[in-house]
Amino acid sequence: MRLVLLSGGSGKRLWPLSNDARSKQFLRVLEDHDKKLSSMVQRVFGQLNEVGLGQSTVIATGKGQVEMLENQLGKDVPLIVEPERRDTFPAIALAAAYLYTMTDSSLDDAVAVLPVDPYVDTAFFERILDLENLLNETKADLALMGVKPTYPSEKYGYMVPTKGENKDYIKVDHFTEKPDTELAKTLIKDSALWNCGVFAFRLKYVISILESLGLPLNYEELSQQFNKLPKISFDYAVVEKAKNIVALPYDGFWKDLGTWNTLTEEMATKQIGKGIISDDSANTNLINELDLPVTVLGVSNAIVAVSPDGILVSDKEQSPRIKEVMKGFDQRPMYEERKWGSYRVLDYSRYSANNEEVLTKKIVIKAGANLSYHCHHMRKEVWTIVKGSGCYAENGVIRSIKPGDVVIVTAETLHAIKADEALELIEVQIGSQLIEEDIDRKLMTWKEIEMNCSQVRG
Repeated sequence: MRLVLLSGGSGKRLWPLSNDARSKQFLRVLEDHDKKLSSMVQRVFGQLNEVGLGQSTVIATGKGQVEMLENQLGKDVPLIVEPERRDTFPAIALAAAYLYTMTDSSLDDAVAVLPVDPYVDTAFFERILDLENLLNETKADLALMGVKPTYPSEKYGYMVPTKGENKDYIKVDHFTEKPDTELAKTLIKDSALWNCGVFAFRLKYVISILESLGLPLNYEELSQQFNKLPKISFDYAVVEKAKNIVALPYDGFWKDLGTWNTLTEEMATKQIGKGIISDDSANTNLINELDLPVTVLGVSNAIVAVSPDGILVSDKEQSPRIKEVMKGFDQRPMYEERKWGSYRVLDYSRYSANNEEVLTKKIVIKAGANLSYHCHHMRKEVWTIVKGSGCYAENGVIRSIKPGDVVIVTAETLHAIKADEALELIEVQIGSQLIEEDIDRKLMTWKEIEMNCSQVRG
């Protein structure tokens, strides 16, 4: 069986830790087996490896999450990178084309699709393996996995079975989205299941849909024509049109950690980062990403989250309102993880007198990693090395760098940096327009950079 993990979304419900660059699946707030902080995507991939599915898994994602995924999972996990965001049907179609033309998958292979961030026991992924047998047994177009409800939730969608004999699976009659409590109670009595976003199909099923749309089946060709795929969800494009849908019940632990109140229930510690929570602050969590102490006194049933993007102080039960409250609030991400390390915005100013912007960042580069050999067209940069050592390349010359060194990078100057040991620097950008897109990359690896530099100085 092949697995496709869907990694998308932007961060509003877990603001201020999550943002447009760091979705909830990348937040390191859970503990792994070694008591180290890990993210939801790291937890999920560890579980997939436990049941032997890691090697057959690919991740469909957007360009903005590639470096975050590589930073947290390494570079061995195949990434299906969507040229643009066009909803779940185009993402799954592109992944199907990848499996069809870039791997040894056959058209009869079962493919399971699931979100990248379920919070579940490992038994959940073992149950996914049973979807292949269900496809064989029923000859269904789609085999879904549904969670047996534990209460009449208004937050989830329900799979409603057809009337008839009881089996170890259900034949799906229709779906009901987020019913009120009374209807949810009725649905549960009728053996309906929560829709947890997991489904399986034969590879040929989606490939045939691509053929019917007159689109290429080759992965690289489809990627180039990605904008021709209908911008629509898989549910609307495929599920609603399928004539034979079955679902496999899952009776184990499953939880959506999409809001602060649900996420904090599963955190192993009530405090991450610098600060103090008084003893009389019952059921209160503090997550602080800044190097400033935060003190919480006599405040119970609250979440206090602090990041470079902002500060949230909320009653836990009220915390799901954050998405609505933040609607229309537009701010560039102040913290991002990259494959080479991370950066944090420390300050930003705009000066109307000369129409210039000034942005200050703290950049951390992992030992052995490097920034690409690139230039900027609309800004200059001043780098001050504060920790670690490495090599700096500029216009064909490589030299060593150490704490206290200051580098001035003017516009159009080709430059790169490599960390021999973990390297920290303060970067000050000055220009008329400071945007991440103002980067013209020439070379990516340090080996390439060394080959294209004629001088090396100590």
